[in-house]
Amino acid sequence: MKKIIVYTDGGSRGNPGKAAIGVVFCNENNLAIKKFNEYLGDNLTNNDAEYKAIIFALKKFKAVFGKALAQDTDLEVRADSELVVKQLNGDYRLTDPKIQQFFIEIWNLKFDFKSVKFKHISRERNKEADKMVNEALDQEASAKPLL
Repeated sequence: MKKIIVYTDGGSRGNPGKAAIGVVFCNENNLAIKKFNEYLGDNLTNNDAEYKAIIFALKKFKAVFGKALAQDTDLEVRADSELVVKQLNGDYRLTDPKIQQFFIEIWNLKFDFKSVKFKHISRERNKEADKMVNEALDQEASAKPLL
């Protein structure tokens, strides 16, 4: 049995606005083993980005480490969005149809793992994933179009 801790963060500049995600995979000793970020596009909310970060993390784990390892892994997803964590843990209702679709996608992705738990953490404890979000947003902002 293997435990992996995943720090996820999503953010948008403007709400809605340009959005990106950051994901950090850590071993059971909380040491980073893989980091990813991705620019998502424009006209997304912070909540959209937070959910997309978790979806990305679950999919990326399987792509990088394989489905066989996923089936033997206890995943602990740590996020600084209390709303998203409480929704995923069933503490809050889902009323927005778009958020319901994200929830369903995450629910289905969870079946590929031994277990998946969602834990709310403070922003202070999620600095690396937040840094990955801002790097993706900064890189997009500085990109020059080809003429």
